[in-house]
Amino acid sequence: MAGLDELLNEIPTQQIASKLGADEGEVNSAIQTLVPLLLGGMQQNAQDPGHASTIEHAACNHAASGLLDGGVSVEQVDEADGSKAISKIFGGNDTGQVAAALSGGGAGNSDLIKKLLPILAPIVLAYIGKQLTKGSAPAAPAEPQPQAASGGGIGDILGSILTGAAGGGGGGNNNPLGSILGSVLGGGQGGGGLGDILGGLLGGKQK
Repeated sequence: MAGLDELLNEIPTQQIASKLGADEGEVNSAIQTLVPLLLGGMQQNAQDPGHASTIEHAACNHAASGLLDGGVSVEQVDEADGSKAISKIFGGNDTGQVAAALSGGGAGNSDLIKKLLPILAPIVLAYIGKQLTKGSAPAAPAEPQPQAASGGGIGDILGSILTGAAGGGGGGNNNPLGSILGSVLGGGQGGGGLGDILGGLLGGKQK
């Protein structure tokens, strides 16, 4: 079953920290916050069937690139592509705008977030793509059908990953995941914070 812990285990925190010249603990903490926010942004977008099929297509392409095969190497990550993905997920805002907004909402250091987002987006998309192709009919692996995506497919996969996270996941090392996801997905409990910011970035603020 797709899960947040499994996805986080795919992310080479140590490699990313040394590539960025940043403290590994700080990078790890930022990743634990940003990955659920990326998933939450995609989940809100996937409620629109047009956006859902775009995310599905991008996810399947990233999975097909082999990024997750045999463990992720940071050198394989296409950061330019990751920046484009961030802009698509967050309503046309670039990584700088997204990083500034998330940092202002308490998600951490803006410079670090700006560097991490384009690295994390391709890994997250590749993981989702793998779950999609796993779930599609094995007879036609090249063509994971983008059927009514809002109900099944991408929406289900994102929902299952996020449900595990909101329930506290495994690790139990006192991650603020539950509360971050609560504010992202539950819309503004406890003063809004990241949930309101995410809504603003997505441009839709759920009608």
